[in-house]
Amino acid sequence: TSSGILSLVGRNGDRRRRMVAVLWYMPSLFVTMAYAGETVKFEASSAYTSASVTLRADISKPKGDGPFPAVVLMHGCGGWQPAVRYTMNAYTDFLVDHGFVVLNLDSFGPRNNGGGKVCESIKRLTDAVDYRTHDAYDALRYLQTQKFVAGNNIFLMGQSNGGSVAINVAKGDAPQDKKSKDEGFRAVVAYYPWCGTFGNRKVELASPLLIFGGGQDDWVPARECEGIQSTGAELQVKIYPEAAHSFDLEIMPQRYLGKLVGKNEYAAEDSRRRMLAFFIEHSTSYIWKASHLAEN
Repeated sequence: TSSGILSLVGRNGDRRRRMVAVLWYMPSLFVTMAYAGETVKFEASSAYTSASVTLRADISKPKGDGPFPAVVLMHGCGGWQPAVRYTMNAYTDFLVDHGFVVLNLDSFGPRNNGGGKVCESIKRLTDAVDYRTHDAYDALRYLQTQKFVAGNNIFLMGQSNGGSVAINVAKGDAPQDKKSKDEGFRAVVAYYPWCGTFGNRKVELASPLLIFGGGQDDWVPARECEGIQSTGAELQVKIYPEAAHSFDLEIMPQRYLGKLVGKNEYAAEDSRRRMLAFFIEHSTSYIWKASHLAEN
């Protein structure tokens, strides 16, 4: 995973540190996007690293009063590194242009776990999926307090480790104090997640789930996502045969220690369009949905 790539940083010396820096930080020269957002903060219900943690996020909205549907974006285990920020900002622009409020959530910076620290051990990765599932619902509840957000039309997208969180959310694995049948995420999208998060080949999903994987992904093989069946909400799996892990990030395709990573233009563009259509299709606002289906 992008997790796997960055986990090598701590144990392979300065040369590899420089290689990873080049791989992940090239977009820092043009990371600023045109999105018009603001930084917001709210309390984390699962602090993990201290007695309390205040999460931060960038929130952006379309012009007008709304209420608008909304999407929560969740990064991978590397956190808000420049290549990830650049890509998330591009998703923000795209989704705002199509009528969504976007909350781009930083789970690791406020916990001093950024820069790839979480990627360095299985325990940190596993712990992150747990406390970040709380984060997802904290973000949901925050959005539901905003008058310009349609509280029953909130969606989630996660990359890599955030994609595993997305699977948890789709399974209905909400923290006990946040469970509500009518006020959860309307639908969920997971980019190149570890599908072992499902636990079984047959699951009963609580929310519709769309998974994107790469056929060349040798960090979290996409074949683990194939053949899983849902007896509950809809499950779709789309594999791009020529794509590797992190195929939507602005990283040059290359091999790093034998593993293929980097952007696949077709997979990035096609998955973005499919994600938009998936969210629109699962909106509960008939008039909004009809108008946006016509546009797209």
